[in-house]
Amino acid sequence: MELQDYIDKINEKKLLVIVEGKNDEKALKEIGIKKIYAINRKAIYRVIEDINEKEVVILTDLDKEGKKIYSMLRTGLQRRGIRINNELRDFLFKTELRQIEGLPGYIGKRQDL
Repeated sequence: MELQDYIDKINEKKLLVIVEGKNDEKALKEIGIKKIYAINRKAIYRVIEDINEKEVVILTDLDKEGKKIYSMLRTGLQRRGIRINNELRDFLFKTELRQIEGLPGYIGKRQDL
């Protein structure tokens, strides 16, 4: 499956994508993801309380801090019965990309190949 397939699937299922900040949100809008929630330094427990979806995608950066935020969100959301869709995140771990805000550039680079 290609990156665009994951994006299309997220939009088709109308999944909420949780990201760390405004730059990540802007990058996802640029690549066509429609339903985005940017944490923007909110307390994790508040973010968890805000989410009322059946299934979400957590797209925090793939660095140490992003993994920590991902872990806290995943644990809290799963406790509330919310399913975490990791398909896109797992795909991104197989690339050299580590910052979500770099997605548009990554896609552009791939299309140049």
